[in-house]
Amino acid sequence: MARTDMREWQVQRRERTRQLIELGGLVVKAGLVELTDDDRATLYGAFLTVAAKLRSEDREQALALWKRKGKRAFGAEGSKI
Repeated sequence: MARTDMREWQVQRRERTRQLIELGGLVVKAGLVELTDDDRATLYGAFLTVAAKLRSEDREQALALWKRKGKRAFGAEGSKI
């Protein structure tokens, strides 16, 4: 692997790792870990339910609702989006 390819791969890997950490942080921030007793199957099932909703004809309505709720929650906590 060429040196520039290796650097690009490392940068992409770091970006992906950061994204995964941030997404995991949102799961914790929403209280889902405690509410499910850290049951990964339950969390995964919940995520699959959300994904199914986003594949349905209710997609745009769900996205708008969830975005509003998320922005309000971030605003109430003083967090940056």
